[in-house]
Amino acid sequence: MKKTILSGLCLCLILTGCKPVWKNLNLSFSQRAAALVAEMTLEEKVSQMWHRAPAIERLGIPEYNWWNECLHGVGRAGHATVFPQAIGMAAMWNKEMVFEIATAVSDEARAKYHDFQKQGKRGIYQGLTYWTPNINVFRDPRWGRGMETYGEDPFLTGELAVQYIKGLQGDDPKYLKLVATAKHFAVHSGPESTRHSADVHPGKRDFYETYVPHFKKVVQQAGVWSVMGAYQRLWGEPCCGSFFLSSLLRDTWGFKGYIVSDCWAVKDFYEEGMHGVVETPAEAAALAVRAGTDLNCGSTYPFLTEAVQKGLLEESLIDTAVQRLMLARFKLGMFDPQRKVPYSKIPLSVVACDKHISLAREAARQSMVLLENDGILPLSKDVQKVAVIGPSAHDTEVLFGNYNGYSKNPVTPLEGIREKLPGTSVTFAQGCALAEGLPYLVPIPGDVLYTDSTLSRQGLMGKYFNHWGQERKQVNELVDLNIDFTWWDRAPFTGMDDRHFSVTWTGVLCVPESGRYALGAEAFSGFSLSLDGKPLVSRHDEHHPRKEYEYVHLQAGKPYEIALSYIQNKTEYAMVRLLWEPPGKDVMAEALQVAQESDLVILCLGLSPLLEGEEMKVMVEGFNRGDREDIRLPQTQTELIKAVKKLGKPTVLVLLNGSAVSFDREIKELPAILEAWYPGEEGGHAIADILFGDYNPSGKLPVTFYKSIDQIPAFEEYSMEGKTYRFFRGEPLYPFGYGLSYTTFEYEPIALPRTISCNQNVEITVRVTNTGHRDGEEVVQLYVSLPHASHPAPIKSLQGFEKVFLEAGESRLVSFTLDPEQRSSMDENGVWIARPGEVVVEIGGQQHTFHQFYDGEEV
Repeated sequence: MKKTILSGLCLCLILTGCKPVWKNLNLSFSQRAAALVAEMTLEEKVSQMWHRAPAIERLGIPEYNWWNECLHGVGRAGHATVFPQAIGMAAMWNKEMVFEIATAVSDEARAKYHDFQKQGKRGIYQGLTYWTPNINVFRDPRWGRGMETYGEDPFLTGELAVQYIKGLQGDDPKYLKLVATAKHFAVHSGPESTRHSADVHPGKRDFYETYVPHFKKVVQQAGVWSVMGAYQRLWGEPCCGSFFLSSLLRDTWGFKGYIVSDCWAVKDFYEEGMHGVVETPAEAAALAVRAGTDLNCGSTYPFLTEAVQKGLLEESLIDTAVQRLMLARFKLGMFDPQRKVPYSKIPLSVVACDKHISLAREAARQSMVLLENDGILPLSKDVQKVAVIGPSAHDTEVLFGNYNGYSKNPVTPLEGIREKLPGTSVTFAQGCALAEGLPYLVPIPGDVLYTDSTLSRQGLMGKYFNHWGQERKQVNELVDLNIDFTWWDRAPFTGMDDRHFSVTWTGVLCVPESGRYALGAEAFSGFSLSLDGKPLVSRHDEHHPRKEYEYVHLQAGKPYEIALSYIQNKTEYAMVRLLWEPPGKDVMAEALQVAQESDLVILCLGLSPLLEGEEMKVMVEGFNRGDREDIRLPQTQTELIKAVKKLGKPTVLVLLNGSAVSFDREIKELPAILEAWYPGEEGGHAIADILFGDYNPSGKLPVTFYKSIDQIPAFEEYSMEGKTYRFFRGEPLYPFGYGLSYTTFEYEPIALPRTISCNQNVEITVRVTNTGHRDGEEVVQLYVSLPHASHPAPIKSLQGFEKVFLEAGESRLVSFTLDPEQRSSMDENGVWIARPGEVVVEIGGQQHTFHQFYDGEEV
């Protein structure tokens, strides 16, 4: 009887709709987050504080992985539109376009998230909390991750970052579209090789004037909901365990969101040879939480339970951190009926839709910077024979950059030019290696692969396995002629789990020529490659694909046993390729022959994400862990350019790279040079549009191109003196803000007061006229100099910019407002001080600059 009564009581509770307080939609998100955390045990709270947060089934909380990327498109989550790399977006100098791109990216992110939810997928790269954008100042061109930033200027960075974050987070008054994360806080820009142990000591003026004003701007103007700490120490404190930095964010600037550590950065607190500020994982976790880091990307925060039990940390600080994290999830609508969340209605069809692909093409066109043009551009479409030469001419890797998504239809420069000139003979030649020691890897052809040592049947034997938990079951067996597979959102065969499968290929490699071969593979998840039973290369990383290779000497006619294993593990994009570079081919001779027989030569050169990037294993002289030790174009490319130039053919150089490069006068004197960055999936179309006159180039450099590293201080030096246009006193190869056009512009001052008071805003207006014969866009740039400031000040600083489109002959008024802080110098304590004196304002674009002087008055 008693049992029956209790059962009836439980049924009554369900029928009358009683539910936990945190599910009450009439309460604020903050109240609901606090109520939810109050129901958790210590162990449950701790479990929610690392990036792979498990489900709490008794409370109905599903598992959640906080790790996602969308630097220039939804990254690492399968098919998505790929926009120009961040440095290319910066070169657009177009705030409205940056916002439009971010809106498209967040549309795709939301659509993919809800589709993942329907499928029960809750893994890495399938959530709504994005670790984007990277807004560190690109202070030195040697830094490999500079491509991820908006350049070397804090004002340009801040203005663009505000727009990107607004586009990601949306404008709904209640719900966040995504969570954006400003990273890496603070004073982080290489070297990659020392980032886990370095202690950085910038001057206070450099800190407040250069390294953090854009972080302040995204907190106060964009309402960014997350900030990621950097790896290194700042003034002795690990950035992910810095009381000073978290106080600056929250107490001084009013930051309301959560702080996340960079990945495995908290482990650096105690690991030998790293920061060494504590001795144990529990101490490291406690330090990070006490200093305000709420979320751990890594594996240290599970030790928080031990830290609380040992008295290293108060449980109330755990409560505060978890409330911040749950508040973000509430604001994303994760615990509300989806009908109430407006962004849940975005259809999956928005992913890589025609509108977004068109936007990617327009963004790529706007990002490209014309560095040189003796009048050869735009090129005639009536040309009969064109040679497209260079290792970057037909390589999707240099389209995508890093932290990227994947396009089903990327357009390389070669493909874009061929499409632009359907009646023209367009011939490709590799020409050179990107750098000495970096192979040009292509899929191994089937005519050197055999199923066994009898060499009677071409191809490798492939065995395909399904994975269900610990169970591994063979699904199919067949001969594949070569290994070059991409499976978009599907498994190789019906009945296979598209996220949990593996393939092993075995057979024999027999080459026709003895020599030194580069052998390797590329895959999205994990792989291992062996030769004659000995491991050759392997990769155990589900984050992103990267080529791995080794050099081996092979004898002609000798059969070598080869085995490749591929494991697909919880990713949305399956790709595996067996690659090589054979010996003996004289690629320069071939390129010169092709060039000699052509009427026009287009060289596609530069760098690659294989050479520059984040903490990489690079086996090439001149490159170190993803950074560069020199900024010159690699010698292999320089030799090719000069050899082609001697032929006397009309030649255009297209650079594809993520950071500034330098070259000598002989190369600078080429008829035309176009900087294309890593331009995204539509890069080939955009390059062809510009070269052949269907688009007037409008990009401007977001970084200084130096003549050599001899012009700038050591990479490890974090003082800004001598670095970036704001503190560099030498003559650059190309200055910050530089970029040519196919038309010309003139400026006329309209409103430029001669004298103002120190505490007044200043309104400045100029008339800009397109004086050429082509329609075009101009980036109107405003710089301020304080030649007689009471404290040291930059040589000049960008304080305003506007991109305007003008038809040929059209004029437009462009206005700026300068507030007192923009005309002030900063003291050592980070206080802006405006004093009477001369202020120099420069307004213009590439071809004209207007100077005006102001005399401040005492207030």
